[in-house]
Amino acid sequence: MAATAKKFGGHVPAAVARLATSPELLNGFLKLNAIFESTTLPALDREVLIMTVAARNGCHLCVAMHTASLHGLSASPELVTALRAESALPAPHLEALRGFVHAVMDTTGEVPPEALDAFTGAGYTPRNALEVVLGIGTYTLSTFANRLTGAPLDDVFAGHAWHATAV
Repeated sequence: MAATAKKFGGHVPAAVARLATSPELLNGFLKLNAIFESTTLPALDREVLIMTVAARNGCHLCVAMHTASLHGLSASPELVTALRAESALPAPHLEALRGFVHAVMDTTGEVPPEALDAFTGAGYTPRNALEVVLGIGTYTLSTFANRLTGAPLDDVFAGHAWHATAV
């Protein structure tokens, strides 16, 4: 918990506190997150993946928290807006990543060859494709747990509040 608090400026987000009611779940998420952060995907690409999963899974808290993370990475306002709106991204390689994340989720991993080709054609590798699966798994766990516990939005993220759009 100390490391988590340090990451958030001394504050433990309410979602993390709620996940801690199952130390196994919290420990699993933190370990998976650390492993995901050590992948060969650049930090911005990892955040694009996280935001894609978070928005897709309707996790208002995750979208707000990772909007703050994107700002910390100096992501363009156009990129942040597009991710939050679940629309096409302005950078072609990041749009290929977003499309691949959706393809993996839509097919539960049985991605059509053309989707994998589009992903690798944008400069990603087969290793990156497996790292995407790791990221999806990690953040599916987080988004599902946050929604299950009804985790509230912390005041520190209120400026990045987000609500899922009806489909």
